[in-house]
Amino acid sequence: MDTPRRIEQILASLGYGSRREVRGLIAAGRVTVGDVVQDDPSRKAVPATIRLDHAPLEFPEGLFVLLHKPAGWVCSHDRREGRRVYDLLPPRWLRRNPAVTSIGRLDRDTTGVLLITDDLALVHRLTSPKHHVEKVYEATLDRAPELRLVQEFASGTVVLDSEQKPCLPARLVLRGGVEVELTLTEGRFHQVKRMFAHFGYEVCRLHRSRFGDYTLGALTPGQWLEVNRGQ
Repeated sequence: MDTPRRIEQILASLGYGSRREVRGLIAAGRVTVGDVVQDDPSRKAVPATIRLDHAPLEFPEGLFVLLHKPAGWVCSHDRREGRRVYDLLPPRWLRRNPAVTSIGRLDRDTTGVLLITDDLALVHRLTSPKHHVEKVYEATLDRAPELRLVQEFASGTVVLDSEQKPCLPARLVLRGGVEVELTLTEGRFHQVKRMFAHFGYEVCRLHRSRFGDYTLGALTPGQWLEVNRGQ
């Protein structure tokens, strides 16, 4: 994203205001490029070289953060669905264009690693099954699972209700009692819960502990952290 673009377009796309509001910032002498105050909204510049009130723009090359999703929050932009994970982020980010989005959704009651970005190419790279990006889930079932589930999940033959294509092989580890760990390389709708339901089990608690190379570290529920997209 190092192609020069109109200054007003850049600031508006990064959520600093409407085109009219951005032109007001420029007219007030608050925008600089290379320490030179700008007075022409149509001048082209590289996003990383622009300063507003002498401060670099936020994520000029694209936003990418890891959020520890709490239970009870939804991965939706629709306020009618309840508390949105996006409301845990700085309000300016919600005005960015393209809009911020989660890389794969987590259910309302599911917690853990949630990656958020406005880079659509990154969304595709991390969610496409052909890239084999691993997602690790820790689950609590309604009863202790049978040992045979390990082989069933690994077989690549599990066909979920209302679908025809079998799930890709998944790695199931029995942690003892009702606790399990499941590693997937795809992300179908409610996949973890549906895979266990296929064998008559209910998932009572679900937590995503890893997405690719990304883990929560010391993040507490509701906290976010900028991460390197090259991980």
